[in-house]
Amino acid sequence: MATSSYLYGPHEEEIQGIWPYRPTVRGTRHASAAGHYLAAQAGFAILEGGGNAVDAGVGAGLVETVVESDQVNFAGVAPIMIYLADRGEVVTISGVGTWPKAASCEFFQQAHGGAIPEGLLRTVVPAAPAAWVKALREFGTMTFGEVARTAIRLARDGFPIHPYTAAEIRRHEAFYRRWPANAAIYLPGGAPPEPGDLFVQADLGRTLQYLADVEAAARGGRQEGLQAVHDAFYCGEIAEKIVAYHRDHGGLLTGEDLAEFQVAIEPPERVRFGDKEICSCGFWSQGPVLLQALNLVSGFDLSALGHNSVAYIHTLAEALKLALADRHFYYGDPRMVEVPGEQLLSEEYARQRRAMIRESQAWPEMPPPGELGRHLPAAIPAPGEGSGVGELDTSFVCTADRYGNVFAVSPSDPSYDMEVVPGTGLAPSSRGSQSWTDPAHPSSVAPGKRPRLTPNPAMALRDGKPWMAFGTPGGDIQPQAMLQVLLNVAIFGMELQAAVEAPRFVTRSHPDSFSPHRAFPGQLNLEGRIAREVGEALAAKGHDVQWLPGRTARTGGVCAILFDQDAGIFHAAADFRRAGYALAW
Repeated sequence: MATSSYLYGPHEEEIQGIWPYRPTVRGTRHASAAGHYLAAQAGFAILEGGGNAVDAGVGAGLVETVVESDQVNFAGVAPIMIYLADRGEVVTISGVGTWPKAASCEFFQQAHGGAIPEGLLRTVVPAAPAAWVKALREFGTMTFGEVARTAIRLARDGFPIHPYTAAEIRRHEAFYRRWPANAAIYLPGGAPPEPGDLFVQADLGRTLQYLADVEAAARGGRQEGLQAVHDAFYCGEIAEKIVAYHRDHGGLLTGEDLAEFQVAIEPPERVRFGDKEICSCGFWSQGPVLLQALNLVSGFDLSALGHNSVAYIHTLAEALKLALADRHFYYGDPRMVEVPGEQLLSEEYARQRRAMIRESQAWPEMPPPGELGRHLPAAIPAPGEGSGVGELDTSFVCTADRYGNVFAVSPSDPSYDMEVVPGTGLAPSSRGSQSWTDPAHPSSVAPGKRPRLTPNPAMALRDGKPWMAFGTPGGDIQPQAMLQVLLNVAIFGMELQAAVEAPRFVTRSHPDSFSPHRAFPGQLNLEGRIAREVGEALAAKGHDVQWLPGRTARTGGVCAILFDQDAGIFHAAADFRRAGYALAW
């Protein structure tokens, strides 16, 4: 990699405050980076034991469902992206569930005034178990029991809880108290756990062990065992417990909804950016926001603007506003709505939209969408008050092996807005919160429809081979943080860990993906390490500047693996804003 003067000046004083707090981790055989250090270690151990990147990524992802179960649920979502070295191909697994057959906009409008209430009524079919099994069956080499071993032990025996997780549970204490099964797990002894307390999830451990036992008892080989795992969740004892709870407590999910569910292997969306090709998940997610933003900023000399200068932040923020406006009006499940994806990602469309970025003036609200000749949603939500935090859930895992395979996943779904099914340790996917009850909206509620998903892993290729795998938690923050980290490396030549740690900014001038979809017109959040005079100049352009702490989880928690193809070296990094860690060998 080229050395950057931004990172390495000739005098020590020139790099004060820029040198990363952690080192970029480097290796030549394999690498693992994850939103929690125990997950990164679990993935690394599988790589060391001979597993491939898929085995390691699934194993690390399963650990995330234990050690960050306030934000990541085994019965949640898990959108996956994989580079397959033997094929030279990128594939995605659409790890997001569908609305039950009984769900409809009319139901929520009539029974709940158009809201999608917290709890059982926002449940969609849990997709993560199917996605983990699909990845192992199609592209892995190990069994579910082998890759789940660490997750089972950590759930059963406990682990010292990280301060960030403890703080998030405390922040949502009132939410957990609403349901006895949730409180029993997340408020042990009647109170939130303190940092460093041993945190045990015995029911979740038994659920994972049950699936491993079903696999071990299945007749046949590895494939038959993995199918048994899928069936045990979606048709067997676990499904029966979930369905019974829904039936007895006013939920919509049925055994038919679960039994018929399958995840799909789909091609990624992609755009060119310089000498690289950037891949995202499809328009069933917000992944293409990153691609649209890249198309827009590619028309500017970003290097000349200067990193985190007034002009740079303004340009990126306005580009993100335009992409997020299109997200609101056009993105939805392509199996059920017509998404003009080819137009949205075209260079000609980007040229038209780029003209709406005004050098001296910020859009005071979400800009209008591009005119692509289709019906648009009838309404935009009323602005929210104050600044708000936004949703911070989700985690991220990426792994790379010595064979050239790369795995990336953004598992998610919190346990504070969904009822835990007693005896299972599972809070089935609450991702219905990302739908709308306006039937004109492209991501409206409909039977069998996938909500527009915020979690979105991404990869960048160079000459058809992996250059970087990256992702982050953080709801609508995700494509914004991912864009900034990618540009930090691709444009400014930063070392990977420095690129992840560099100060970030977030626009909130769009309807939030989570119900009730509040928007904060014109608001631009800046981390406190950005110069005050920069914030003042941005405010003069019309941005509603809101200052954040110097480093905060409100701007994401990016993890990434970068591939130096010429030297054959992995570079791995994890954000110091959360519990992430990276390992390589």
